[in-house]
Amino acid sequence: MEKLPAQMTVIGISKPGGPEVLLPETRSVPVPGPGEILVKVLAAGVNRPDVAQRSGAYPPPPGASDLPGLEIAGEVVALGAGAVRHKLGDKVMSLVAGGGYAQYCIAQDGQAMAVPPALSMQEAGAVPETLMTVWHNVFERGALKPGETLLIHGGSSGIGTMAIQLAKAFGSKVIVTVGSQDKADACLKLGADRAINYKTEDFVAVVKAETNNAGANLILDMVAGDYVDRNYDAAAIDGRIVQIATLNGPKVTVNIAKLMVKRLTHTGSTLRPRSNADKAAMVAAIEAKVMPLLRDGRVKPLMDSTFPLEKAADAHRRIETSEHIGKIVLAV
Repeated sequence: MEKLPAQMTVIGISKPGGPEVLLPETRSVPVPGPGEILVKVLAAGVNRPDVAQRSGAYPPPPGASDLPGLEIAGEVVALGAGAVRHKLGDKVMSLVAGGGYAQYCIAQDGQAMAVPPALSMQEAGAVPETLMTVWHNVFERGALKPGETLLIHGGSSGIGTMAIQLAKAFGSKVIVTVGSQDKADACLKLGADRAINYKTEDFVAVVKAETNNAGANLILDMVAGDYVDRNYDAAAIDGRIVQIATLNGPKVTVNIAKLMVKRLTHTGSTLRPRSNADKAAMVAAIEAKVMPLLRDGRVKPLMDSTFPLEKAADAHRRIETSEHIGKIVLAV
């Protein structure tokens, strides 16, 4: 192993604001504590929560790095006490609580996964946050079963494109909503059964038409706002709605009688504040159930674009246009 430098380049948030507040800084290379590993970052995923944190709306949890970046891929270059799952030189990808926009980043030993040879390091950097979000919300919380219909709002997002592939791999019917023909085409190519352009079609009517009026068994929603009440209309009897973001705003008005009549379950979650034990349990389930699909190349992240670390502001401009299809990563 090469000797570790004392200093590294990171992208910090100089003050809350637009993409231009993301500026390079020099910091000390962190030292892994008990149960932690130090990763030399080769790729860092860019996600909506990074944008929220940059604008001042999503502070990091206590004890986490103040740097943005929730998922990384790279090489293990130091081990903390008791870190036994990975060894020096291993190529890993991991969810992190922050700090990904940097040359080196601390990860939890129990949350890091070996990079399958079928993935490039840039693809690996686009996997952990998305995969864990989809696995937990669609399969654990949402309990999607083979033969059921899943409706995904934001089908062409990083989360949407991963959810399409996993749901199809496990034998479900998939309907997505998107905002353009390019996005519809990309989702259909990944295996979606129907892509609804929400600008020209009513998703409630289309979902009913596509399911013989039964509705969707599970709805994965990152929109909220006026979609919530319409989700209740589009859902099947005993349907589940899982809320993972609120792009149209968290305050909603719903007719709760629909929830009672249809016996709906409306739940939701966020990943970042979950305990390390919770996240390690998700990783163990993913390694058993999903990793074989990644190793076989049957599932891989759809990549939109890659930016050098120092161009993080441009990556944020790209995600904020909402024109991206799939994942945006920083190459370090």
